[in-house]
Amino acid sequence: MQISPPKHLASFIRHYILLENSRENMKSLRLFTDGSSGLILSGNMKLYSAISKERMPLSFFYGALNGYKDFSSKGKFSLIAVVFQPYFLNILLKTSAKDIRNQIISVEDVLKNKLEIFQEKLFNKVDPLRVIHELNVFFTGFLSEGMSMDHHIIAATQQYLLQSKGSVSSGDLQHFTGYSERHLERKFECHLGLSPKKYGNIIRLHYFLSLMKNEIGYKNMTMLSYEAGYSDQSHLIREFKNNIGLTPKQYLKTENKMAVNFIEL
Repeated sequence: MQISPPKHLASFIRHYILLENSRENMKSLRLFTDGSSGLILSGNMKLYSAISKERMPLSFFYGALNGYKDFSSKGKFSLIAVVFQPYFLNILLKTSAKDIRNQIISVEDVLKNKLEIFQEKLFNKVDPLRVIHELNVFFTGFLSEGMSMDHHIIAATQQYLLQSKGSVSSGDLQHFTGYSERHLERKFECHLGLSPKKYGNIIRLHYFLSLMKNEIGYKNMTMLSYEAGYSDQSHLIREFKNNIGLTPKQYLKTENKMAVNFIEL
């Protein structure tokens, strides 16, 4: 289930996602980039890194991803994923998004015990909609200082890229922002953790995903790739593999899509 934040938080939080797994068996999961950072809140999840086999914290922030991360989970779990607007993690943690790119950060390491109450409520099976309401109150407390001028410019540029479905040239961005290409790249990496080019490529890829989901029944893959702004299908497949680790056809065959960018392998 996907839930929108209240209007005053929409510039900072894209949405909340409620996810539940009712099976006890081991699952292989993949989280791939959508250009955003976020927070995973759980009271009972046993999640492990597929590479190091290290157990993940019950609740953690994740920085912007260059590609994808694989996990394994054991047993039943329920969680709330808070998907941030790309620059909100920079506001919350007051650190360069570039430094936490591709990182998993325990909430205990950065916000001490401030989120423990939400973990306990999820563990005790409190209505998750009530928990989300209380999270809205919690996140509102971070907005007292307001957004800096840099954040306003980054947010406007992000919306420009979204409206253009990622197909924007560096010259277009320079004209829109008044910044040089290098200066804008530094600003984006500080606030989003990604370059404007990388972020635009991710937006275009997710636009293709939306086309594939809605129109694959009567359009072939080549037509969809052109519609999404790719020069040819091989370019699309290369981007798909780099960011998702699958081909478009493999992604389509993935049965359990917990969210657009969170799938069971």
